[in-house]
Amino acid sequence: MPKQVLVTGSNGFIGHHLCNRLREKGYVVRVLNRSRDISSPGSLELDLSSENWPTNPCENISVIFHLAGKAHALSETAKDINSYREVNTEGTRRLLCAAKEAHVDRFIFFSSVKAISDEVNQPIDETVTKAPDTPYGQSKLDAEKLVLQGGYIPLPVVLRPCMVYGKTHKGNLPRMIKAVRKGLFPPLPEVHNQRSMVHVEDLVTAAILAAESPNAPHNIYNVADANPYSTRQIYDWIRESAGKSPSSFCIPLPVFRAIAFAGDIISKISGRRFLFDSAAMQKLVGSSWYSSAKIENELGFKATYDLQQSLPAIVRFLDRS
Repeated sequence: MPKQVLVTGSNGFIGHHLCNRLREKGYVVRVLNRSRDISSPGSLELDLSSENWPTNPCENISVIFHLAGKAHALSETAKDINSYREVNTEGTRRLLCAAKEAHVDRFIFFSSVKAISDEVNQPIDETVTKAPDTPYGQSKLDAEKLVLQGGYIPLPVVLRPCMVYGKTHKGNLPRMIKAVRKGLFPPLPEVHNQRSMVHVEDLVTAAILAAESPNAPHNIYNVADANPYSTRQIYDWIRESAGKSPSSFCIPLPVFRAIAFAGDIISKISGRRFLFDSAAMQKLVGSSWYSSAKIENELGFKATYDLQQSLPAIVRFLDRS
């Protein structure tokens, strides 16, 4: 008899791809979202931040893939900070309690590389324990501890994806593509920063390996492409994929630093974050490089996509949509 699995947050970008692959592999998929997904059989509607659940969604489930959560906001407000904990941490705890009551065997938690600080030597592996410096990251780290150390599930696994890309309108990469195409993205110099990313299909592969491998339980795994990318590389590849000629021009780095410094001052005076400040500057030229050697060695994971080869299809998708 096919295994029954539960996917929370199935109507999101990653969840949609994961459900499709699971069904292709013969799993019986039950989905759980805040609003009912009428296109999916066995869809359940449930708010994980609610204390009162009318039914246990985990009954007769072998594996839970927990994707539902509050995503990282570029500019965090007090409301965001409270809801991070309520949804990402407490929502996970409620689901774990329901899973324990239903005797679920395996729990795959989609955390984030933001659950640890990136202000350490890179590439960053799973041995790094420096605490995150954002409320979002802390909410994810607290949820990880519940999953791995709470004693709710016999076979828990934590995945830490880096930035996920693919055919979607959401996220930093589609915004960058649209800005480059309109000539609104500044031509950065090549500073050889290194940023990890992962294609959604590779992340789905990693999740299924985590669900099926006997080596996976009680472990944390980073999930990333084989190689990191610099911001200038991404900029050049987007231009190429969009049919634009190569650009040899770049704005000197000191100019960006001066604008970021001015943005910091404006933010302090106005009480609102300026469009471009030191934090935005760091995202453009800083590194965020993660090693996926552990999942490769222990579970046999191998990323089959890379950004340069994937960008033409992503650009065409955005053009058509």
